[in-house]
Amino acid sequence: MNLIATFLLLAAAAPAPAAKPDPAKQAAMAWIDKNSDALKRVNKAVWGYAEVGLAETRSAKEHVDLLRANGFSIEAGVAGMPTAFVASYGSGRPVIGILAEYDALPGTSQEPVPTRSERPGIDAGHGCGHSIFGAASNGAAIAVKQAIEAGLIKGTIRLYGTPAEETGIGKTYMLREGIFKDADVILSWHAADRTGSAYDFTKANVSVKFRFKGVAAHASASPYDGKSALDAVELLNVGANYMREHVKEDTRIHYVITNGGGQPNVVPPVAEVWYYLRANKHADVESYYEWLKQIAQGAALMTRTTLEEIRVDADMHEVLPNRALSELIQKNLEWVGAPKFSDDEKAFARKTQEPLGRKIELALSETVEPLLAEPAQGVASTDVGDISWFVPVGQLTVASFTFGAPFHGWQVVACTGTTIGEKGMLVAAKALAGSAVELYKDPTLIARARSDFKKIRDPLTWVTLIPEGQKAPKTIR
Repeated sequence: MNLIATFLLLAAAAPAPAAKPDPAKQAAMAWIDKNSDALKRVNKAVWGYAEVGLAETRSAKEHVDLLRANGFSIEAGVAGMPTAFVASYGSGRPVIGILAEYDALPGTSQEPVPTRSERPGIDAGHGCGHSIFGAASNGAAIAVKQAIEAGLIKGTIRLYGTPAEETGIGKTYMLREGIFKDADVILSWHAADRTGSAYDFTKANVSVKFRFKGVAAHASASPYDGKSALDAVELLNVGANYMREHVKEDTRIHYVITNGGGQPNVVPPVAEVWYYLRANKHADVESYYEWLKQIAQGAALMTRTTLEEIRVDADMHEVLPNRALSELIQKNLEWVGAPKFSDDEKAFARKTQEPLGRKIELALSETVEPLLAEPAQGVASTDVGDISWFVPVGQLTVASFTFGAPFHGWQVVACTGTTIGEKGMLVAAKALAGSAVELYKDPTLIARARSDFKKIRDPLTWVTLIPEGQKAPKTIR
């Protein structure tokens, strides 16, 4: 073998040189590693408060205090909601936003233990993992700030504190007030039972309350003098249940009676029912909403009551997925890696699976799911969807609770109050921060995200079922 051939053979066998570390990413990751205890403390505090939407006073303060302590300017009480805020650092473009949620769900109280055990005196719990959601997003924003402060990247980082996601209120009304209008890209994440880039649509969803007014009377002595508002509510529900037979299979209709009267011997003069009406496309929600209103009007006619109010508190559009941002997020998730769990953590998760009554192959997921070739169709709804109709949005999920556990279940509450949820939280913070840093460093990524956004958004027409000029509600329950 001649000298040139030998040299070529040796060169081919030599390992490729390692990629040069990115100083901006290093600065961001170093802050998260150094301050992981601070993020865990925020999670534990918010998890413990378990405050429902529009009442997250202490939870919002935990986030604001940490951001302010790390040099962010705070605009509090935005869009007329005391628990909504915007935290900013830096100047100029690009403006990269990260979303934070922190509301809990009623009826999901749970101790951080692997068997069903409610917390004494506490009704709500973080059954959707929003305690770690907010903490990770907070950490990602502060981590990006380190790179801006060091002069390694230029632009503005924003942390949007968005309350009441579970009722679709926070981001929807913040959007209506122009809070996101100057953002170039928005990044978000969610706790889940697996890790991956969230390249999917969600369902559109309208939240509407029907309030009927009747006439009170003694239910035994003079029922003929009464007009039952509760009868109207029940007839509306019967009609909606017959409606189910004639809607598309992707439709979901749920309701709760929020006011059914005071006591049985009084004909209820006032009654109210609260509906969520979902479909894959907002256009279908619009159509079904008109149908549901007609059923309510018919219920009032049948009971000689008055349909006193139809109130749309929230109207969430489907998320419009973004391929360019999904690819960027996937790259950073694979770079960070999925969380790894101890034997004790897996045993904890296995114990929480027992009541599910089915065989589940994993206790906890420790791999990054491959990026889908085409966007999937999800079954949940979120007010992130509204933002995605006006700004390119990229999302991810990280394994933070028991594999196969249902969202809004006690298993999620239990895990996010332990090291299982905290490990997912730290992975999410790093993946968000890494993705944001790349967006600052490479303007072509933002251009690609904007191009993908226009392709999916331009053919669509924005319609909202929230009346023009309506402000965010002060309470939802």
